[in-house]
Amino acid sequence: MNTAENFLIGEHLTGGYGGADILHDCTIGVGRGEIVVIVGPNGAGKSTAMKAVFGMLNLRQGSVRLNGEDITALAPQARVAKGMSFVPQNRNVFTTMSVEENLEMGAFTRRDVFSDTMAQVFDLFPVLKEKRRQLAGELSGGQRQQVAVGRALMTQPKVLMLDEPTAGVSPIVMDELFDRIIEVAKSGIAILMVEQNARQALNIADKGYVLVQGRNRYTDTGAALLANPEVRKAFLGG
Repeated sequence: MNTAENFLIGEHLTGGYGGADILHDCTIGVGRGEIVVIVGPNGAGKSTAMKAVFGMLNLRQGSVRLNGEDITALAPQARVAKGMSFVPQNRNVFTTMSVEENLEMGAFTRRDVFSDTMAQVFDLFPVLKEKRRQLAGELSGGQRQQVAVGRALMTQPKVLMLDEPTAGVSPIVMDELFDRIIEVAKSGIAILMVEQNARQALNIADKGYVLVQGRNRYTDTGAALLANPEVRKAFLGG
């Protein structure tokens, strides 16, 4: 499989919450400028795998490396400082703050001038520039997702992790969000995302992981997974 060298990789991840393991010897990796999608049925451990890579899970086994450095013991905040950014599925914007204030919150760890980055976010999401004084709570679901992704980009991440970025948005908005995600990847940022819309997500993915019950079932290029009759029958509705 032709893939970029993994910039971020979680290998042999085993663990869960409390005593029960959700992940079983699961491996997830993404290269610079690559879009990697984690798909699978409900309860397959997709979001759990993402959280494990971000340091939000107690691992019994396995390791996480970022650019060759072992970060398995680092807390999520320390991973953010190393260049990782995570956009959760829910409660990912400050609803009582304006769009612009939300973006500024993304830059709170930075000590430099971030107006250039904000200009880049506004170029990527023109609707946010138009609504920059509006409260995030007044925006549509798709626009809120743009705010959440924009805020993550304000940290100038090397890796952007998205947990179901298109949940609850219309197909048109989903296509638009995916177009923006492709643009972000073209800038060299590694993108790892969990998606329920498996067919559409694999369409834009360089690589896909199909998880079943916390285990790797299939790993291949997005195109190969879409073409695989077993994957299509079991996970893509034929």
